[in-house]
Amino acid sequence: MNTVKIDKNKIKPAIVASIEEGSIGEELGLEVGDKLISINGVKPRDLIDYKFLIAEENIQLTILDEKGKTHTIDIEKDYDDELGLAFTEALFDGLKQCNNQCPFCFIDQQPSGKRKSLYLKDDDYRLSFLYGSYLTLTNLSEQDWLRIEQQRLSPLFVSVHATEPSLRSKLLRNPQAIDLLNQLTWFAEKRIQIHAQVVVCPEINDGKALERTINDLFSFAQEDFPVVLSAAIVPVGLTRFRPSNDGLIPVDSNCASKVINQVEQMQRVFYKSTGSRFAWLSDEWYLIAKKPLPPLNSYEDLPQKENGVGSIRSFLKAMDEATRNLPIKIDKKKTCSWVVGKLVENELQMPCKRLNKINNFTLHLYGIPSPYWGQEQIVTGLLTGQDLIEGLQGKELGDELLLPAVMLRQGEKIFLDDMTLQELSSSLNVYIRIVHDAQDIVDKALVQASLLY
Repeated sequence: MNTVKIDKNKIKPAIVASIEEGSIGEELGLEVGDKLISINGVKPRDLIDYKFLIAEENIQLTILDEKGKTHTIDIEKDYDDELGLAFTEALFDGLKQCNNQCPFCFIDQQPSGKRKSLYLKDDDYRLSFLYGSYLTLTNLSEQDWLRIEQQRLSPLFVSVHATEPSLRSKLLRNPQAIDLLNQLTWFAEKRIQIHAQVVVCPEINDGKALERTINDLFSFAQEDFPVVLSAAIVPVGLTRFRPSNDGLIPVDSNCASKVINQVEQMQRVFYKSTGSRFAWLSDEWYLIAKKPLPPLNSYEDLPQKENGVGSIRSFLKAMDEATRNLPIKIDKKKTCSWVVGKLVENELQMPCKRLNKINNFTLHLYGIPSPYWGQEQIVTGLLTGQDLIEGLQGKELGDELLLPAVMLRQGEKIFLDDMTLQELSSSLNVYIRIVHDAQDIVDKALVQASLLY
C-alpha cells in the first residue's frame, strides 16, 4: 500500500489554546501556550492527525513549554479517551489555498485594506472534513487523494457549480475544473461520500445547465452506496466591490421564482423514486421571490442547514418553542431592540409579536440593508459595523441591543469591516448583548427582569 509522504519542515507545533476542566490534559499539568511537538514520535499536521494519533491506549507526548523546556510525557488511557486540548489553529502545516479565479468569489468582492484573514481563500479538504467548508477539488495532489482514502475523510463538502466540464472550467476559470465527474467516480470507487453545492449565476449555469448538474449529481446518489448525499442550490451573491466587467447578473425575484419552480419539480421526481428530495434550495431563493418557506419536514434531516438550506425555517421553529410559555408581565419596564438582515425581517415578525404581548416589555425588530456591500436584501451574517451604525442611528434602541453572534468573527468581537463591538456600542450609545440562538434571544431579552407567570 502507498503511504502518505509528510514534509516535516512545514509542520509547526500545535499551540494549546484551552484545556478542558477535569481532562487528562489538566491532570498532566499542561498549560495554555504549551506547544505539542509530537505524539509517539509523529508530528501531527492538523487536528485530523491529532485525533488519529491520540486514539491509542499508550501514547507519548513531546511538549515544549513557554519557557523553552521540552517535556516527554507517557500516558496510559482508554482507547477513546480525549486529552481535552484545544489548539489555536486546526492546521499545523498551513492552509491549502484556492487556485481558482471564480468571478463570484466573495473573497474577491471585498474592499482592500482590511485584516489579512479576510483575504485567505480556503480550499482545504481538511477544513471541509472538520468543519463543513466547501472545496473545489482542483488543488489536490496525489498525496492528498491518498490521504483522503487512507484516513476515510468522509463526508467532504464540494463546490460543484456545474458538471458539464467546459462550463465548470469557465465558472472556476481553471482548466483543472473539468475533472469533476472522474473525481466523483473515484469517490464512488473508494466509498467516500460528499455533499454538493451549486452557486447559480443567472444566464450562465441556470436553466438547462442547472438541470443537467442536478441530474448528474443525483446519478451518484443512488445504488446501494450513495456517493452524493445532498445538493444545495444557492444564489450568487454580488457586492458593490466586484469588477464591473465580471459578466455576472444578480438574482432577482423573477429568476428566483423560475429556479424554485425548476428545482421543486425535480424534487418531486427524486422523492417519488428514492424517498428523498436530494436537492434543496437555500432560504434566500424564497425570500428573494417573496414566496413562503417550505415546511420544515420537507428538508428531511437538514443535511445542509449550515449552508442556509432550511436554517431560517429551523430557527423559526426554535423561536416558536422559545416563545411558547412566556410570562404575562415583568415587574419593571424594559425595552430591547433586535437587529437582523433585511432579507429575513418579515419572517421574524410573528415571534416578536408574541414577545410584545408581555406587559411592561417592548421589543423593536430592525431589519436593515447593507450599504457597505451595496445590498438591500441581505442575510444577517454579512451585516457590518458600518451598516449597523447607518441603519440604527436615530432608532429607538431601548435599554439594550440584541446582536446575533453570526455577525462577529468567531471567538472575537469584530465585524467584517474591522469595526469592533466596543466601537459600535460607543457610536450607538447602547449596551449590546450578543445572542446565539432562539432560546438565548428570549432569555437575554428578559434577563434582569422579574418574571410573573
